[in-house]
This record gives sequence, structure tokens and C-alpha cells, in this order.
Amino acid sequence: MPSLNVSFTDEELEGVRAAASAEGKSLKQYLHDLGVREMQRSQFVAGARQWADRLRGEFDDAFPDEVPPTERPGGAAAA
Repeated sequence: MPSLNVSFTDEELEGVRAAASAEGKSLKQYLHDLGVREMQRSQFVAGARQWADRLRGEFDDAFPDEVPPTERPGGAAAA
């Protein structure tokens, strides 16, 4: 299984160890989970953006007063 070495200052390592301890995890497990969580968060945000982009027109039609002035037909002058 691939692995990597990560360098921390003494202060950083102390903080990371404290965070791992607070979650009841080893330092290795904490850092692994942190990376996996960030990957999953990025995937979620990308999916949420796609969902919002698909529905933006429908929302704008239903709530025209909520459309930012610069995105309204006629630009900022339409506000």
C-alpha cells in the first residue's frame, strides 16, 4: 500500500496530535481520514454545484427578485 512522509513543525505536529487524540484516533488514522474527508467534501461540492446549475434557470424564473442585479436582463441597470 502506498504511503508518504509528511513534515510538520513541532508546533504543527503538537496540534495535529492533539486533534487526533480528541477524536480518539492514532495520528496515522487521523491524517488518513482527513485526506479522505477532504476528497469526499470536494466531490460533494462539485455535485452540489452541478445540481444548482441545472436548477438555476427554474429558480430564477420562480423568484425573479432573487436574481442578482448584474445577472438580470439589462444588467445592473435593471435593478
